[in-house]
Amino acid sequence: MKRLKKIAKWTGIVLLLLILGLSATIASRQNLHYDAPYPDIHASSDSAVIARGRHLAYSGAHCIDCHHKGNADSLIALGQDVPLTGGFEFKLPLGTIYSKNITPDKSTGIGKYTDGEIARALRYGVHPDGTVVYDFMQLHNLSDEDLTAIISFLRSQQPVEHAVPPHSLNVMGNAVKAFLVRPVGPTGEVPAKVTRDTTAAYGRYLVLNVAECSGCHTQRDMTGQVIGPPFAGGGNVEGFITPNITLHPSGRIYKWSKKDFIDRFRKGRLIPGSPMPWNSFGRMSDDELTAVYNFLKTVKPAPMPVVKQ
Repeated sequence: MKRLKKIAKWTGIVLLLLILGLSATIASRQNLHYDAPYPDIHASSDSAVIARGRHLAYSGAHCIDCHHKGNADSLIALGQDVPLTGGFEFKLPLGTIYSKNITPDKSTGIGKYTDGEIARALRYGVHPDGTVVYDFMQLHNLSDEDLTAIISFLRSQQPVEHAVPPHSLNVMGNAVKAFLVRPVGPTGEVPAKVTRDTTAAYGRYLVLNVAECSGCHTQRDMTGQVIGPPFAGGGNVEGFITPNITLHPSGRIYKWSKKDFIDRFRKGRLIPGSPMPWNSFGRMSDDELTAVYNFLKTVKPAPMPVVKQ
């Protein structure tokens, strides 16, 4: 009996030491610093460049859906700019992530950062202080021209002082951040500019590098790694299971014509609470939506993967 008590005692001590050691390691890896190049991007005061950035932010890139908590549509309808003050809460199994204030305010926004620092954060996933950017904005392969336009638009906004709470991760979230979260950068050579037309090639650019459709319509694990066929749906976004948007017979758009596709975006949000940024995507032009439709027709059809509850 004494021997068993001694074994239990030392087993408990060893387990405690392991837990303390693991906890200390996790804590020490919460703010790892990474290196990445600074893109040669400089904001422009050209009205056409700013207008292009505004269009991207309010439509395909849907910046207003995460960086504004109010009714963006009513402001746009009045011809007003939407203050991108952040504070939107992403309530995840790993904790709560808050979107940043990306107005030019120098104390709580991006006013204190250089164009190169902002461009590096968007393209390479590294904050100005060297820490990792959570990969919510998959704009890594945005062309130099479009990245310049977006940063130019952000610089043109009125600065708004609005402090956003720091991210709040739970124990599992801290562990994932410590060992699995890494900066994400471009998947290949980034184009200087992209021809805007109605081709599948431009649609591919919009879908993968601007609208981030694959981020929701491709099934992923809790770390963001792809585990399902591209665009076959099955992702769990805020409790909604994303539909299959390949041309598989079970896919949502299988029987849709180009007109059906465009008309659906013009109707906006039909399902209450849907996380799809319908109104932003609905501000895309007919040519842009045609290009997206033409690209989706080239995606390999696949059935929706099994959704794990």
